[in-house]
Amino acid sequence: MMQSHDFGFGTQIRKSPYFDATVRWGAQGFSVYNHMYIPRDFGDPEQNFWNLVNDAILCDVAVERQVEITGPDAAKFTQMLTPRDLSTMAVGQCKYVLITNAEGGILNDPILLRLGENHFWLSLADSDVLLWAQGVAVHSGLDVTIGEPDVSPLQLQGPKSGEIMRALFGDEIMGLRYYWFREMELDGIPLIVSRTGWSSELGYEIYLRDGTRGDALWERILATGVPLGLKPGHTSTIRRIEGGMLSYHADADINTNPFELGLDRLLNLDMEAEFIGKFALQRIRDNGVTRKQVGLIIEGPPLPGPNTAFWTVNRGGECVGKVTSAVYSPRLDRNIALAMVSADCAELGTPLEVFTHSGETGAIVAERPFYDPRKQLAVA
Repeated sequence: MMQSHDFGFGTQIRKSPYFDATVRWGAQGFSVYNHMYIPRDFGDPEQNFWNLVNDAILCDVAVERQVEITGPDAAKFTQMLTPRDLSTMAVGQCKYVLITNAEGGILNDPILLRLGENHFWLSLADSDVLLWAQGVAVHSGLDVTIGEPDVSPLQLQGPKSGEIMRALFGDEIMGLRYYWFREMELDGIPLIVSRTGWSSELGYEIYLRDGTRGDALWERILATGVPLGLKPGHTSTIRRIEGGMLSYHADADINTNPFELGLDRLLNLDMEAEFIGKFALQRIRDNGVTRKQVGLIIEGPPLPGPNTAFWTVNRGGECVGKVTSAVYSPRLDRNIALAMVSADCAELGTPLEVFTHSGETGAIVAERPFYDPRKQLAVA
C-alpha cells in the first residue's frame, strides 16, 4: 500500500488537508492543479463514473482555491472582474462567472459566492486569479483586501448525495436551492455548504474553513455515507464531457472569448457598471467570431482514455480546428468530444475528420451537452 510520503515533487506543490486521507482510501495517482495535488486515480475511471451517476462519490477538490475579496469597495471591485451582471446577486447566492482580460479573453471560469454585502469568494478553476485580482486592485483606487483564505472544498456528487447530506446535516439541508449556500457546522467543524459541483449531477460542495480538520471531515462524511452507497472518487472526465462542462486550459484559455464558447448568457455588455474587457467584448459581439466550440461524436472503437494532446480536426483535407477534450462514454456507447472549429463548420451534422492517437477517423458535429441537456439532474 502506498504511503502519502511516497508522493512528492518538493514543497512547492501543496498538499490539501485531505491528502493523507485520500491516499488511505485508495488514491493511486495525482495531477497538479493550482499548484496543488489533486487525486485523479481511484482505480478504474469507468467504475468511478458509474459510482457517480448511480450512487455518490466524495472528491477532494481543495485545489479549487478561493480568492477572497473584502473591504468597503468589494462589490464594485468584484463586478470589475466579470462581464456577468452581479447587481441582483444576494448574500448566500452562487453564480458561475467568467473572469476576462482587456481583450475579452477568459482568465478563469470560477463559481462566485457572496458571503456578505462586501465579502466574496471566487472558487477557482486552474489559473492564478489571486495574482490577477491583486494586480487589478493596485491602481483601481478602490478600498479592497484580496487574499487566499484557509478554505478547502470537497465535492459530494451523485443521485444519493441528498440522502447522505440529510444524514449528515438533518432535514434542513434539503431546502438548500441550486446555486445557493449556507454557513454550517459538522461536529464543530466550520463549513460552507453549497448546491454546486463539477458533475452535472445532483451535488454539493462542502467548503472546509479550518485546514487542521480535513482528516476528521473526510472520515466523518465517509463513515456516514458508505452505508448509503458513497465511495471515494475523483471528478469524472466522462461525466463532465457528457455535460459539456469546461476544463480551463483544455477547452478555454486566455485566447478564448465567451462568444466562441456560446456563453453569451453570462455577459451583460450594456450594463452601466464598468468591467475589464467591456469594449473588446462589445466589439466581438458586433463583429462575430471566426470559430466556435462544438460537440463531436467521433467514430471508431472506444477511446482507451481521454486525449492527452489537442487533436487536429480537418474538413476536406484542410485543418479547421482542434479537439480539446475527448473520451469514451460507456453510458452513451460512443466517443464524445468538445472541439473548437471554424464557424462555418459548426452546424449540427457537419462531417469532419479527427486525427486521434491511432490515426484519422470520421466525426460529426453533435449537440452538447450530450446527456441531460437541460441539467434537470443537477437542479432537481
